[in-house]
Amino acid sequence: MVLSWSAWQPHDGFTWWMEAAPALLAVPILLWCRRVFPLTSLLSVLILLHCCVLFVGAHYTYAQVPLFDWLSDWFSWGRNNYDKLGHFAQGFIPAMIAREVLLRKQVLPRGRWCNFLCCCFALALSAFYELVEWWVAVLTNDGAEAFLGTQGYVWDTQSDMLFALIGAICAVLSLSKLHDRQLAELAISAK
Repeated sequence: MVLSWSAWQPHDGFTWWMEAAPALLAVPILLWCRRVFPLTSLLSVLILLHCCVLFVGAHYTYAQVPLFDWLSDWFSWGRNNYDKLGHFAQGFIPAMIAREVLLRKQVLPRGRWCNFLCCCFALALSAFYELVEWWVAVLTNDGAEAFLGTQGYVWDTQSDMLFALIGAICAVLSLSKLHDRQLAELAISAK
């Protein structure tokens, strides 16, 4: 439903495709996972929520999400900070994806190293996304302004990566126990 709403008369068509692309690319992967590598319900819900964040940002462009305009007025922010929510999610959800893969494939045991590498993965993904934004800006010249969403903030790239790192840390600290229970249940049901 959110995808249909998002695609219907978005603020900017090019930006919609650029912002929605990660979620649209995830759909075939998730369909494949249902058969070959079923995910925990926690991870499935997190991915769905992240897709919703992406689709809302794609519809309005991240700099113009109405709720965050209201929050900007209320808190006297100089910019619309919906993109910070998006980058927090860009760390939070990929950290949990990495955790699920690392633990289920028995790459690492649970614990500090696993949590550290999950945060590293999320931060690397965030840095890669920032590089993609830069490449799009170089290739399209001024056409990428809505996609970049810097809103005149010179430290936008660095703060985006910081929010992704904070999101990753929050994910592994707050959801690891619940995730462990769901992984155990998934292992039992697979037998």
